[in-house]
Amino acid sequence: MGKTRALILLCAALGLCHSRLVTVPKGPLLRVEGQPLSLRCDVSDYEGPSEQDFDWKVTRGTESINVISTFDPTYSDRSIVDRIKSGDISVSRLKDNAVELRIREARISDSATYTCSTPSTDSVISGNYNADVQLRVVPNSLIVAPEAPDPVVPEGGSFRLLCNVSQNFIEGIYLSITWSVRNGSSSSQDLLTFGPCLDVTVGNGFTRRYADGAMRLEMGSEVSRSLVLSGAIPDDRGTYACAARLWTREQGIWKRIQEKTMEMGEVSVTPAASSLSVEVRESRSLSSGETLILNCTVSVNDLNSVDLEVTWLLNGTRVLGGLGRDGVLRTSSDGVDVRRLGKWDFQLKVHRVDTTDAGLYSCKVSMWINHNSGRWYEAAEKISAPVRVNVIKQNLNYAVVLGSTLSAKFSGDPTELQCNVSNVSNLHNGRLAVSWFLKNAVSGNDPVTTRTVASLDENGTLIPGESYESRMKAGLIAATRVEPYVFKLRLLHTTDADLGDYTCAVTAWTHSQHGNWKKAAEFLSPAFKVSFANKSPVLGVVARRLREATATGSTFEMSCQANAQNLPQGTAFSILILSEESVGSPSRKLASLGPEMVLKLEDWAEPGRKDNLMLVKTGKKEFQFRIQGVQVTDRGFYSCEMKAWSKQPGEDWMEMAKGVSNKVQIAFEHRGPTFDVSINSDTVSVFPWETAKMMCDVKVTGTLPTTDDVAYEIKWFLGRLKGPSSPFLLASVDRWGVVRKTLRNDSSDCSLERLGPRKFTLNIHNAQDSDAGDYYCTVTPWIRSTATGIWSKVPEVTSTKVFLSVKFALWNSMKLPLLYGICASGTVGVFSLVLGLVCARFCFKSTTSSPRSRTKLMELEMD
Repeated sequence: MGKTRALILLCAALGLCHSRLVTVPKGPLLRVEGQPLSLRCDVSDYEGPSEQDFDWKVTRGTESINVISTFDPTYSDRSIVDRIKSGDISVSRLKDNAVELRIREARISDSATYTCSTPSTDSVISGNYNADVQLRVVPNSLIVAPEAPDPVVPEGGSFRLLCNVSQNFIEGIYLSITWSVRNGSSSSQDLLTFGPCLDVTVGNGFTRRYADGAMRLEMGSEVSRSLVLSGAIPDDRGTYACAARLWTREQGIWKRIQEKTMEMGEVSVTPAASSLSVEVRESRSLSSGETLILNCTVSVNDLNSVDLEVTWLLNGTRVLGGLGRDGVLRTSSDGVDVRRLGKWDFQLKVHRVDTTDAGLYSCKVSMWINHNSGRWYEAAEKISAPVRVNVIKQNLNYAVVLGSTLSAKFSGDPTELQCNVSNVSNLHNGRLAVSWFLKNAVSGNDPVTTRTVASLDENGTLIPGESYESRMKAGLIAATRVEPYVFKLRLLHTTDADLGDYTCAVTAWTHSQHGNWKKAAEFLSPAFKVSFANKSPVLGVVARRLREATATGSTFEMSCQANAQNLPQGTAFSILILSEESVGSPSRKLASLGPEMVLKLEDWAEPGRKDNLMLVKTGKKEFQFRIQGVQVTDRGFYSCEMKAWSKQPGEDWMEMAKGVSNKVQIAFEHRGPTFDVSINSDTVSVFPWETAKMMCDVKVTGTLPTTDDVAYEIKWFLGRLKGPSSPFLLASVDRWGVVRKTLRNDSSDCSLERLGPRKFTLNIHNAQDSDAGDYYCTVTPWIRSTATGIWSKVPEVTSTKVFLSVKFALWNSMKLPLLYGICASGTVGVFSLVLGLVCARFCFKSTTSSPRSRTKLMELEMD
């Protein structure tokens, strides 16, 4: 019983939720007499066929009249049949459940209440089957009377679009005015709309103009509205119209109920270019170096908002200069002036013309018009007819002669050369520049070359040559202009490298049309030879042994004496001591004394023996060299290199001559013990991660001092199989016992160990494959003299190579994984057996079958 009641209530609720609903626009509706109107009617939530029928009727007071039906053609009242037949009143189906009642021309008498009803197709009557809307038709009182604008407007000018609109005031109806323009056959384009809610809407393409103030709305009387366009451009031409529209607001949306458009008239804009003319007068001929003056005259209709931009052209493409509309000079070449003589007159002035300035000159003028907002736009551009300018060239001519006013007698003496320029013509306001050149060979074996010594450019700036820059900065070379046409080159200290053939090149420079200097002519003087009046200086050096080194720890002395010829007074000497292991081998610099007698140790690489070496000056041209505590490594050939120098006050030293002495030999017989070194084995084999040991054994032949008087410097080297081919230092221990190891990226490490007085071991810990290779050691013995206590170094000895092989241990690398695998397999097997037994014992019960009775069988047999 309760379930039946709940079902009934559910059906009733569904019936209430789905009931027929007929809707029409919310009224009252306002429409204008003579304008078309339409009323829409919709039905929803209905049963039956999808296409529904509609009936319209109108009620005025208590009287109701049938208007039209979509189902019954005879439904209409006889009073409106004629309007229906003429099509003035019609009904149009929008879709199955929506229709629209249409009146082509509304009448005042059409004001009434309109009812839309739908016949029932529902199984149960529910909801509403009709809906009412009130319609009010008001008289047509809208009047649009525009005034014709000026038919012709100059570019940059302004014109007014005046539109008079009037209507009777009716509450709920609003007015808007729209100005539009149509250019040719194109569609009209809205300029601006005022209303309907006292707002302003600017058409597309006119937003910038409205924001700049070039298009503005002016309010006149109650019926007068004006749109003013200023800064007219050629695109403003066209036919202008004024449209008045009436609006009403229905359900929050603006609806247009009437529109009336009237043409205002056609406007044409006269381009400013039609009145623009540009002219340049007078073709001219002038000589190079003179000034060219041309005037450009512009004529145009005088408008307050017009300004000009001028550009001068040569041969139609080359821009010489110009003036912006603000009067600022722009894109002007050097030597070119552009001026504004008046509002319409401009002048071009080219200074110091040459043949490159000849050609056709023209004046290009761009006319700019200013909008009321201050924004400029280019309205027109015109180029004048070209005028021809001819330039006649005048050639420069002069002569150049080079001579000497001071000649050097010796190396180091000054030399002065003078370059004279004569018979100069057509230079005018030009300038002269000079360059000095030297042609010689730097040394006897070098080819003859020509080098620039110094130059004076057209501005008088001194420019040193590449090889003479340092001497020029030090003031050793000077180049000057002593008179307008006289130049001098002075060498303060003449050297052998300064001898040769000198020439001077004089270049004439004149101003170009751009205002900068350009090269006009160049003349070269004949060569002038510079040489010393006396012979060149010669320096010879002789080396003599003063004390001979007979054994290790003794003293060696030698003297170096210079034999100089053709050297001036005040010459200073420097000396450099050289050493060679054998004749022809590379020499090594030991010590030197400069011309200021400052001692310098050159390649003396034994810091502990700095005090054992001495170099002093013992005479004007003689030096003495001494080595105390001579060692075996000091044996060889010694020589002296001496140089002669000269120096003026405030200047640097200048080399004049150089000489090298004969060779003096240190060749004593070394009677001490001899050393040899060996490795314990030719090959060492280890497995990975093991320690490899290699022993270096020092063997001594001869009498050896006590152990405390001998020290060894050990170095171990490795030549790897992979990587760099040259061996590298692995580790070392000096004679003081300090160990040094090279940085390594490998996981292995090395250590050095001394097992006895002459046994040294290299240990490679955690050996890896990268440690395989050839190993060898070098031993440098140091012996201390029992008499003097001085340590002396014995020549280094090198051992044979031992090869370290790192084997791959197959069984060692596999035994642990195999052992782990066997243990794991056995454990899993035992666990599986135990688990099976437990499951069989407790999870499955064993049932014993009772013996089958054979009684019946026996009975059957008996039967």
